[in-house]
Amino acid sequence: MVAGEVPVDDKAKRMRDLLSSFYSPDPSISSNSITNPSKHDDINSDSFDPDHYMNILAHKSNLEGLLQRHVEMAAEIKNLDTDLQMLVYENYNKFISATDTIKRMKSNISGMETNMEQLLEKIVSVQSRSDSVNTSLFDKREHIEKLHRTCNLLRKVQFIYDLPDRLGKCIKSEAYADAVRFYTGAMPIFKAYGNSSFQDCKRASEEAIAIIIKNLQGKLFSDSESIQVRAEAAVLLKRLDFPVDNLKARLLEKLEQSLTDIKLKPEEINNPSVDLSPSVSAHKAAVHEFTEAVRAFRAIFPDSEEHLVKLARDLITKNFVITEEYVKTRICADDLLGVLRVIWDDVLLIDEVLQEAALSNNSFEAAKVVVTLYVRSAFSHLQQDISDSLLKILIKDGGEECSLEVVLDASKKGVLQGGMDVLLDFRKILDHDSGILVRLRESIIDWVQEGFQNFFRQLEDQFLQFSGKNKPSSIIDHGLAEGAQGDKAFAGLVLVVAQLSAFIEQTVIPKITEEIAASFSGGSARGYDYGPAFVPGEICRKFRSAGEKFLHLYINTRNQRISLLLKKRFTTPNWVKHKEPREVHMFVDLFLQELEVIGNEVKQILPEGIRKHRRTDSDGSSASSRSNPLREDKLGRSNTRGRSQLLETHLAKLFKQKIEIFTKVEYTQGSVVTTIVKLCLKSLQEFARLHTFNRSGFQQIQLDIQFLRIPLRETVEDEAAIDFLLDEVIVATAERCLDPIPLEPPILDKLIQIKLAKTKEQTSIS
Repeated sequence: MVAGEVPVDDKAKRMRDLLSSFYSPDPSISSNSITNPSKHDDINSDSFDPDHYMNILAHKSNLEGLLQRHVEMAAEIKNLDTDLQMLVYENYNKFISATDTIKRMKSNISGMETNMEQLLEKIVSVQSRSDSVNTSLFDKREHIEKLHRTCNLLRKVQFIYDLPDRLGKCIKSEAYADAVRFYTGAMPIFKAYGNSSFQDCKRASEEAIAIIIKNLQGKLFSDSESIQVRAEAAVLLKRLDFPVDNLKARLLEKLEQSLTDIKLKPEEINNPSVDLSPSVSAHKAAVHEFTEAVRAFRAIFPDSEEHLVKLARDLITKNFVITEEYVKTRICADDLLGVLRVIWDDVLLIDEVLQEAALSNNSFEAAKVVVTLYVRSAFSHLQQDISDSLLKILIKDGGEECSLEVVLDASKKGVLQGGMDVLLDFRKILDHDSGILVRLRESIIDWVQEGFQNFFRQLEDQFLQFSGKNKPSSIIDHGLAEGAQGDKAFAGLVLVVAQLSAFIEQTVIPKITEEIAASFSGGSARGYDYGPAFVPGEICRKFRSAGEKFLHLYINTRNQRISLLLKKRFTTPNWVKHKEPREVHMFVDLFLQELEVIGNEVKQILPEGIRKHRRTDSDGSSASSRSNPLREDKLGRSNTRGRSQLLETHLAKLFKQKIEIFTKVEYTQGSVVTTIVKLCLKSLQEFARLHTFNRSGFQQIQLDIQFLRIPLRETVEDEAAIDFLLDEVIVATAERCLDPIPLEPPILDKLIQIKLAKTKEQTSIS
């Protein structure tokens, strides 16, 4: 196939020419492009040479390339046919629409020429008749206009003659504004004819005006008159050409004195027992009177603007200072919003007459201070409420001590409900549509988040202060006596604070975080460089750590008290000369009483735990003294075996039993009591190692320890560890004994039964 022998299709040529004429409206461009040999190969150009193009294409392409090009050109031709068809259809529709429009215009215009000719004839007729009427009435119109001018002149003359009487009536009725208006209206006539025709009228009017000026001066400097009345008097005097510039200083001084009476009273605005309308209405009336005075001063003294701006700013600043002191008291969000609403109304009212003062911007800065103080004050009062709830432990109410459970419930409610109430108040401020607060929304969000962060930090610091090593100053301030009662109250306070810290970490902070995320998210006034204002994870870690510290402090406080009792027990007698044991020593009763007090405290505050390592003796009785393996293995030996064998046996026992003595303290009754008992028994073991015992002393310790097994098993949750520590006390005593021969089991059981019977009898009597 030779490209040069293919004839050009007539249809394709016509289509190309049509498209070329459509896309190339400038004929000069087409003609120039034909002569350009560089465009002979561009199929979209007017100078396209199909023969040359086919020769080049056949020369450069193989058969597969030619077939591919053929397919592409067929697709392009089909697309061009479609576009051309759509173009013809669109133009055809436009032609039809234009034809219809021309037909409608021809039908509407028919008959219009006849109507226009008739209208022209009627207009000519009306014009001719109007000209005839004007000609006939011309003389009469001129006469009427002359009479009208004469009537107006006579009215003016009559007004001049009646002016003295009018001024007199105005003086009697104190209508000085009308009098000034009448006199200033007659001034041009007096200047022209006052020395001739109207000399008497001018003199009488001037005498009346002198009286008016005197009266206006009296009103101007009268303290009983309002600012608005005095301002109107100054305006009238200025219209009478009276020199009022020398009165400027005195008038401004009186205006400044009048501002002292405009004092915001927040208590009356937000006091439901006081009628709201009179107090607010009186304040609004005073501010409105001030604005009218400002308006008049600006008209009388144009150069007084700077002084007026200062007075306006001082007034708004004074109201904000009063509000700052007001928010330091315990108020709610509605109280603050009521005061800010009144101040903002004053700002808008003054801005209408004195825009140069820019009170909106100044109020914005002052409102930032007020809202910040309110947020801080709200958190401060919340912290004080929680502190008061906790310190009820230290105060006797009507001679009775306040229950730890009641104090804990009140403190939990104070933290959780108090925090939610504070958030509700902040939400009211955030959602308020006042112009002064809308601009502060992002800042309020940041202040609330920062406030909660600082509140929880300060609350933790206060907890640490309450539970310090030395009794906090608040205990002394509440008049708590030193000694046992003081130690008991202090320990109870520490236990309540420990449980409250756990409650804050597990319940309060998640709820506060959820509420902040729902209502107080998106604040960016502090900038992203400083990070988020409220970090709940950090607060949770702080209170988790603080709760553990307080729980250990409670345990240590109680352990120290019991340790003093144990130390006194071991330091008082002479153990080398100790007599044979007759009964269980009374220190056991004191020890059990202390544990009972501790149990009562933890029952009020902490939940129950799970008892573990519970075991009974071989005969099923936990009260039997014959089941002590330590006594059977060690104490049944003679003294000739020596202390070395006791030590070897003791070491063997340690490697055998591998009991974990001190575990992590949990927030449960059993865990706390068990830990205290373990520490006390460990102290008892150490005290035993510091003394030397004879046989009777050793047997007394054996009797006391054996009696303790029964109540301690009922108290603690880890019986195995307690049994182990009790055995360790006996072992330590045996190591320090000169003749470690234990009591016979029957004697030991008899003495224990006697003590149990005696205790039961005392309990029944009480």
